[in-house]
Amino acid sequence: MSHSAAYRHFADRDALLAEVSRFARHELAAEMRERVNRTKDPRQRLQAVGMAYVDFALSQPGLFRTAFTSHPATSDADGHDLPDGPESRSPTESADPYEILGHVLDEAQDAGLLHPNRRPGAEIAAWSAVHGLASLLLDGPLPTTAAGIQFALSQVMELIERGLLNGGS
Repeated sequence: MSHSAAYRHFADRDALLAEVSRFARHELAAEMRERVNRTKDPRQRLQAVGMAYVDFALSQPGLFRTAFTSHPATSDADGHDLPDGPESRSPTESADPYEILGHVLDEAQDAGLLHPNRRPGAEIAAWSAVHGLASLLLDGPLPTTAAGIQFALSQVMELIERGLLNGGS
């Protein structure tokens, strides 16, 4: 396939990257859904979301970087990402990783694990923590041995749990 072949299907580079970004977010969401669906425990579901996020970043670094790079075709005039679809889907149906995280946090609140005062903006705190960890593991300086990754992930997940959930360990 030639370099120009893609432009038969996409108007320009930005349109191509926007589609790859959508595809990458869809793949991440699929991984998150698969892991979330393995348990009914809200605390474990929150951990599953974070672990899926970091694992996706490490196993698919190109897609991960493209997923969260803003492209004109995926952003509104103010630079905010446009949603992939309706926001009323459950975590087992959602195509958006951020939406899945929101549903898992809602479940934690419904189960009495997340105080209602901590719920607003909880996605931002949790997402920032795992995204920062994923970026530091990909681009340095954190150790990338299996033991180093597991230690870093457990530290960040424990921090999220203690910071957000009632009775965090």
